Amino acid sequence: MLQFNHVNFNVLHLERSLTFYKEALGLTPVRELAPPGAPFRLVYLGDGVTGFTLELTHLFERTEPYNLGEAEFHLALVTDEYEALHEKHQAMGCICFENPEVGIYFIQDPDGYWIEIVPAGH
Repeated sequence: MLQFNHVNFNVLHLERSLTFYKEALGLTPVRELAPPGAPFRLVYLGDGVTGFTLELTHLFERTEPYNLGEAEFHLALVTDEYEALHEKHQAMGCICFENPEVGIYFIQDPDGYWIEIVPAGH
């Protein structure tokens, strides 16, 4: 049997990303990996409900933004607080696309990754 475990986003500024994910989505670190002398740090964020995590990888020597291609991939989260989150994300200025006909919207993190917000029962 296989189960989903995590998805990875490489980030340019780890602290900025940690702040964004905490503020925008309430995701908090549940595990970290930073081997001594390694050129990277991994921080796994959780939602406090499921075991699925978002792994943020910070490569210390990276200085250029990541090329996300055409950004045709995204992470999706479901919520029972859709309207409140929409208002919050609107105030944060991070909504990058809305599809009212389908009833979803997307926010964009500091590195350009898209996160889809889906209402519960959708």
